[in-house]
Parts: sequence; C-alpha cells; structure tokens
Amino acid sequence: MSLLLRSILISAVTLVSARAQVIEFESNGLKYQTLTKAGVTVMFASLPSNLKGYTVMQIAVSNGSKYITTVDPEEFVFHRNDGSHEKALPARTVVKRMLDKANRDDVIKLVGTYEVGLYGLQRMQSTNGYEQRRQSAIGEFGGTRLKAAAATSAIAFVKLKLAAGESTDGAIFYETEKRGLGAGRLTVKLAGQLFEFDPIS
Repeated sequence: MSLLLRSILISAVTLVSARAQVIEFESNGLKYQTLTKAGVTVMFASLPSNLKGYTVMQIAVSNGSKYITTVDPEEFVFHRNDGSHEKALPARTVVKRMLDKANRDDVIKLVGTYEVGLYGLQRMQSTNGYEQRRQSAIGEFGGTRLKAAAATSAIAFVKLKLAAGESTDGAIFYETEKRGLGAGRLTVKLAGQLFEFDPIS
C-alpha cells in the first residue's frame, strides 16, 4: 500500500469522532472521496471517460477491522438527484458484454483510463486488486474481444471477502448509455454499515 493511501487512511481514522466524515482530495486530476466506518475504508473517484455506454468509477476498499468483510460491487448504488438510482453491474455482466462487442480501442481506453487513476495514487499496492488480476490475465487470451474481456476481468471490481488487514481495488461499471449518470451521490452497504458519500455532478 502506498504512503499516500496510508496517510489518507490515518487521516480518515483521525477525523472520525462521533460520526464518520467524508474526506475529499485530488490526485492526478481525479477527485476522490474516502470514508471510514467500523475500521473499513472505502475510497472512490469517477473516471473521466465513458466506455461502450458505461460510466466507470475506481474503487478501493481497505479492511482495517478485525473481522472478515464481504465486498460486493452490486452494493455500490448511485442515487440521482431526481430520485432514480443505478446499481453497479456485476463484473461477469460487463466482461460478457466486452466479449460480445469490444474492439481494440475499447481495450486501450479502458486500461489506460484505469491505470491513470490507479498509478496516480503513488502506485497504490493493494493485497488483492487490479495489479494481481492483471498479471494473471496477461497472455492468457488472443483476439481483440478476448483481450477486451480479459482486460475487463482484471480491472472489474469483483465480489470477494477481505480478511483483516487486506485491501482491494477495481472498477465498477454503471450502464448509462441512454441518460448518463448525472448528478447525485454514491452509497454502499459494507461491514454492516451504510457508507454515504458527498454529492457529485
């Protein structure tokens, strides 16, 4: 884990008193929000480019509690100001769609956009995140659509259990082809807590 992420986590814990506070910061042109509850820290940023009708967010979760915590991308819900909401898609759905219709430019755009965010955080090293999945996916597949699916499977935030002291990162995808994500706020249910972030536009 990078020094920047460690300092953010320490700051988050320090600022938590009677109730948790959202901390906002900017890194490499991306605006992040982070929130700690019950020892678990969630951090996210909206990535700047849309891909095949998706809005993509970079997510990082660190389990600083002493309990095993299950993280599920479908628990990340974006609530629009008009009262509607979008639930993040399961990783398998996004991978299947990439397998069906992605091209070379989609692969370059997806990987490039995600790595700009990830490596902008001082080469954040999670214990079970994108870098580990990327190494597993390299060289396993041939063909543009298969490579797109492999890249997506490495990047996509998957449902998993984090033991005490473990962390992970990945991208969550919202299907926004018709209307865009718009203005609103992100919430996630995790570790028996509801994480509510500040509004974004």
